[in-house]
Amino acid sequence: MKQQQGKPMQIKIQVPPNLEATYSNFAVISHTPSEMIIDFATVLPNTPNTRVLARIVTTPMHAKMLLRALSENLDLYEEQYGEIKIPADGDLLARQLFGGAKSPPDEAPDSPDS
Repeated sequence: MKQQQGKPMQIKIQVPPNLEATYSNFAVISHTPSEMIIDFATVLPNTPNTRVLARIVTTPMHAKMLLRALSENLDLYEEQYGEIKIPADGDLLARQLFGGAKSPPDEAPDSPDS
């Protein structure tokens, strides 16, 4: 697919008809000098152990572009459906949910030298 100057390249994305969606309400984000690693999981009440359902490894540049795309889409969402309310202690909640999880040593992301 050749990109014409000044026109964005159109990418056709195929979603398999049998692809199952995975719900996640928890993510652990880590990084190496060359990669960003996002582990997605679902945390349920009274369940102390949770299993990673999906791991996404990407470049820092792509992660920053994803952050921008998420921000733009959240803005569009709020324009259509109203403001997303975050609890007053949202920062504390985020640290409790996303700051305390650690990958087990045998499942830690590979170092950039491997």
